[in-house]
Amino acid sequence: MEICTIGFTKHSAQSFFELLTSEGVEQVVDVRLNNTGQLAGFAKRDDLRYLLNRLCGAEYLHEPELLAPTSDLLKAYRNDELTWDDYELRFLELMTHRRLEDKLSPEMFTTRTALLCSEHTAEHCHRRLIVDYLAIHWPDITALHLPRSADINL
Repeated sequence: MEICTIGFTKHSAQSFFELLTSEGVEQVVDVRLNNTGQLAGFAKRDDLRYLLNRLCGAEYLHEPELLAPTSDLLKAYRNDELTWDDYELRFLELMTHRRLEDKLSPEMFTTRTALLCSEHTAEHCHRRLIVDYLAIHWPDITALHLPRSADINL
């Protein structure tokens, strides 16, 4: 089963929604801790829910309790108190403590799903860590990080 991941930054609304549509995404799971701030632009929670439904026919879910970092962890990383490697290790510990593999179900992802965060690429984003973690615990999980390498200049 393939789980997509996408960040909204560096995308226009048009390129973002066209990318989701072209990949057949039917469900977007927002993994951001904060999803209502002005900097989110078209990706603010209520606007995003409406636009996903209208433009892509996709459902919107927000799962911060399970899939977002804690505010302390995010703040420490953003304030350069943690390196990416330290952040990655602590987020892995958090997912293990939360027991994602037991609290989520593979059936949640039978619909073509994209995990949404803000980072443009998945390299230094917790959405990649979530899919990697689930792939360890559930058979046949793969990730498709959007935009694909060839689409980076969208």
